[in-house]
Amino acid sequence: MNVVLPGLPAGARAQVVTVSDRSARGERPDTSGPLLAGLLAGLGLEVGDVVVVPDEIDAVQGALRDAAAAAYDLIVTTGGTGLSPRDLTPEATRPLLERQAPGLAEALRRQGADAVPTAILSRGVAGTIGSSLVVNLPGSTGGVRDGVAVLAPVLAHALAQLRGGGDHR
Repeated sequence: MNVVLPGLPAGARAQVVTVSDRSARGERPDTSGPLLAGLLAGLGLEVGDVVVVPDEIDAVQGALRDAAAAAYDLIVTTGGTGLSPRDLTPEATRPLLERQAPGLAEALRRQGADAVPTAILSRGVAGTIGSSLVVNLPGSTGGVRDGVAVLAPVLAHALAQLRGGGDHR
């Protein structure tokens, strides 16, 4: 999907955060983070290096705070959204959000449900921290592809709004 989004704010930047104990320990290569970074770059965003953190609330919150402080327009996590006891990404993200975007989180869950019924088990959240849009995606490559497919049609408008523009048509 290499199509620069019309209306994407100039210089829009994205940060990808992979949440995975095994990848953070170097036991398994991170596949979803680099895929996500490539897909976002294909939409026209400048994407920073993928940050990999363990499934720990403090680590996830630290990465989110760092990305928001660096004024990334979009911060997307991959991993840690399921029902496993170590899946804590939503719990780490939710308290940092100043405004939630529940419609976006619901659309992300719906996207893959026909092909993968377990997609509705994802507990990811979405919202804003300052002027950054934050979105939790599943850790699977399919979940990442589905997530970007949901984000692509609304992303330019959402980021423009967060910058104070993006008037409704």
